[in-house]
Amino acid sequence: MGYEWLALAAAFLWAVASILSVTPAQHLGTFAYSRWRMGCTSVILASMAWLTGGWASVELSAVSAMALSGLVGIFIGDTALFACLNRMGPRQAGLLFSCHAVFSAVLGYFLFSESMTSLELIGSALVFSGVLTAIFFGRKGQAANSLESIKGNIWAGIGLGLLAALCQALGGIIAKPIMQTAIDPIAASAMRMMTAFVAHSVFFLSGARLARATQPMNTRIFAITAINGFLAMAVGMTLILYALREGNVGMVALLSSTTPIMLLPILWIYTKKRPNRYAWIGALVAVAGTSILVS
Repeated sequence: MGYEWLALAAAFLWAVASILSVTPAQHLGTFAYSRWRMGCTSVILASMAWLTGGWASVELSAVSAMALSGLVGIFIGDTALFACLNRMGPRQAGLLFSCHAVFSAVLGYFLFSESMTSLELIGSALVFSGVLTAIFFGRKGQAANSLESIKGNIWAGIGLGLLAALCQALGGIIAKPIMQTAIDPIAASAMRMMTAFVAHSVFFLSGARLARATQPMNTRIFAITAINGFLAMAVGMTLILYALREGNVGMVALLSSTTPIMLLPILWIYTKKRPNRYAWIGALVAVAGTSILVS
């Protein structure tokens, strides 16, 4: 499977996970949900790396880079994303998070001298413009949809979404040189996740009020959190790390930014409300761009 399909598969898993995140994120609060999710995922990834022998591929020189990638991309980035999701809903948070494609492409150009062919540039432009159309105009006629409502200051939500996007891009940039070595992607992903979980735990032990859960954990919320962590982080982020081995940062980021498009049919099934025509036009444009990139 080419890196394009790996990035698209990760985007789909993130779309599913964003819907699954709504209930536990609102139940526990941003920081508590992120901590529980990262704790579950750390156990899953560490166990997978141990069973597959992936830990043997880790060299000491890679630890600091992957830890920094986890601190920036997951501890800060994921926490900001869920704070944005709680304020703006999964679809609008998805739009803001998709900006990581732009940040990644710019950073990849300056740091790695990555470039795209003319056809790839056209495909990339179609993907990103399709994402923008589907999200910005897709809210029309959705006023009664609770997943579309904005809670609190809209600019705070926008700032959190853009922070999440920037951190995701920086996390990928930091991880890229290490992922081009012989390191096992599952072990690399485990290191990133464990670093983020340790950072969250330190923040919780500091007694900070923000780190406390707004409501107690229960069996249902724990099950949803664990499944979400497995799909989005254990599988989704590992697929992204595999994709980074073969593809450049900008292309991987652009393809993985199609998550908001994939959310449309999922939201239709979940809310029983059909997205409007602007959302579908954006989806078709993005699919056309994606077909150019993966052909």
